[in-house]
Amino acid sequence: MTDSINLKFGRSVVTVEQAWESLVVHLNRMETEHVPLASAFGRRLAVPVHADHDVPHFRRSGVDGYAVRAADIGQASFECPVTLQVTEHIPSGTMPQQTIGPGMAARIMTGAPVPDGADAVVMLEMTDCLMEDSPSVGIVQIKKAVPTGSNITPVAGEVGVGEHLIKQGERVGPGEAAILATFGYSHVPVYKKPVVAIFSTGSELLNVEKPLQPGRIRNSNSYMLAFQVEAAGGVPVIMPALPDDVAEVKQALERAFESADFIITSGGVSVGDYDVLVELFGRWDGNLLFNKVSMRPGTPTSAAIWKEKLLLALSGNPGASFVGFELFAGPCIRAMQGCEQPFPVESSAYLDIDYGKGSAYPRYVRGTTRVEDGVRKVQPAGIDKSSIMVSIKDADCLIKLPAGGGGFRKGVPVAVYSLES
Repeated sequence: MTDSINLKFGRSVVTVEQAWESLVVHLNRMETEHVPLASAFGRRLAVPVHADHDVPHFRRSGVDGYAVRAADIGQASFECPVTLQVTEHIPSGTMPQQTIGPGMAARIMTGAPVPDGADAVVMLEMTDCLMEDSPSVGIVQIKKAVPTGSNITPVAGEVGVGEHLIKQGERVGPGEAAILATFGYSHVPVYKKPVVAIFSTGSELLNVEKPLQPGRIRNSNSYMLAFQVEAAGGVPVIMPALPDDVAEVKQALERAFESADFIITSGGVSVGDYDVLVELFGRWDGNLLFNKVSMRPGTPTSAAIWKEKLLLALSGNPGASFVGFELFAGPCIRAMQGCEQPFPVESSAYLDIDYGKGSAYPRYVRGTTRVEDGVRKVQPAGIDKSSIMVSIKDADCLIKLPAGGGGFRKGVPVAVYSLES
């Protein structure tokens, strides 16, 4: 049990990167379940996917036209076409019945198997059908020479058997769905979505449907966080707001841990008289990982483990809560589902305006991105204050500004984290 006074005023600061390291070692990967392929969008694969057959597993025509021997049409031109005997028509999904010999051709559709003996396919636009004796035979003029292999995808031309296609932990999107369908995954092994209980703290909070009252505000953080949880791949459960009573808070969290895989709270982690999460950590039998991060906004962001489950306590200001989620909670949700790189990846851009704020800690500014003449530029999304809520919707990145100094000039290079949500 930790003394709450020391937790409030004697905190040890960790960097964002150190916080990531302390979180990741305590995250339990979710169990596996099988879902129908049609329901797998956005889920993370619980197994790697390898090709169990060649694609294509037959020589495949890439166009509508005629399957021929390239040697037979080597002199063909619009002025002097080559005449060939058509032996059969080959629709997609059917196997050829004839072998192509000298002077022969087969009418073929896109995606159909190329008959033995043929080593090229001439596009329909480069031919003239002179005579068709029946649905399967006739005479065609070829008006263009094409080299061997033209318009034919060879066996394993896309994928060879045994080839690694999708990593374990990858998110299923349209391209992944096409691969999974190609290799017969009618049901897909995925990680279960973590159930995330979301609490906001403070007796001043009103339910969203309640009319405004003097000195009180509606609980917007819980809904913002719920949508962030869903975007990160979790199942959000909005819980009743927590009162400013430590015993009631402890009881509510312990009940939530019975069914939730992860708990996120907003508010109650600063140094005020009613910051109940700090009081809770002082009398809790869990393992406090950190309670002060070298960052603005959200310095008092805290994390703890209770019975092998994670509690992440974010600042109550909307901007700080949003940033804390993107830096810590979202990555945790992704890591619990096998994501190989769950934490934000730093890239670079140029600051698009003068920014006048210095800071004792690195500042993570909600930003917007634009590209001008191939150069990526970023600027704050509206007023950069942690209490400002309305500009959150415009942010597509976090701009990381180093600690110290009196501000930053337009045009300086800055680090940027893109926002997945």
